[in-house]
Amino acid sequence: MNYDRINRGALDYCLYHFGDGKHRFRGPRPDLSKPYCAFFGSTETYGKFIERPFTQLLQQRLGMTCANFAAVNAGVDMYLKDPALALVGDRSRLTVVAVTGAHNLSNRYYSVHPRRNDRFLGASRMLESLYREVDFSEIHFTRHLLATLADANIVKFGLIVEELKLAWTARMKTLLTGIKGPKVLLWMAGHAPGEPGLDHGKEVLNMNPLFVDQAMLDELCPLVDRVVEVIWSDQADADGSDGMVFDAEDALAAAMMPGPRAHREAAELLEQKLGEMLNAK
Repeated sequence: MNYDRINRGALDYCLYHFGDGKHRFRGPRPDLSKPYCAFFGSTETYGKFIERPFTQLLQQRLGMTCANFAAVNAGVDMYLKDPALALVGDRSRLTVVAVTGAHNLSNRYYSVHPRRNDRFLGASRMLESLYREVDFSEIHFTRHLLATLADANIVKFGLIVEELKLAWTARMKTLLTGIKGPKVLLWMAGHAPGEPGLDHGKEVLNMNPLFVDQAMLDELCPLVDRVVEVIWSDQADADGSDGMVFDAEDALAAAMMPGPRAHREAAELLEQKLGEMLNAK
């Protein structure tokens, strides 16, 4: 899907640049001169196809600026490579770091675009040696890459998954350690975190956050002040794309995203959990 086409579509995301960085974030531009909470994450936190994502709903509920620094298909690498975003976390009353998938980051097997982390840039010699039968020249996105590798050899695919898990956990530790203020780790999905070793098959490739299991989250717990799980309801799943704003050509992509009800449920739970932390100061 063409990222720029989304920006020009039915929903105006009021995109803006922050500082000197090249990333564009969803507006309206937040006022950081007053106390605020910062939100890091990927497509769900960004609120793709959603008129009022949970960050905007939460801002109204908390009466405090909730600055949404999430980006479509963002991975951990995006935040580690932007010093301005680290400073945002240092100055915020709270920083909420949403769990992103483990596939959109550079690792020993392949590299991704530094800003658009879902873009596959190239295979390493290690991956080319492991998968000699695969032609990487026509692959442009990480999920396409992973589906191709799973089809080619599911046993070797398990090695790729384990590398992604290790790389993701190490980068998340670096990110969380680097944020000086209070931190919340947010799991937002239609299911609870799974058990280790159950995500090596191709059938999991449409799940989010991809490849992140409970054991990986447990390793991060000592680095944050609280872990919040937002598992949206069956009704939110049943709603599908009802209430979402998108062009007809984006209908399939919209059906895979959390809808307005899921965002309302997230705002309701986060109001309680974050409110407790803010009021305790």
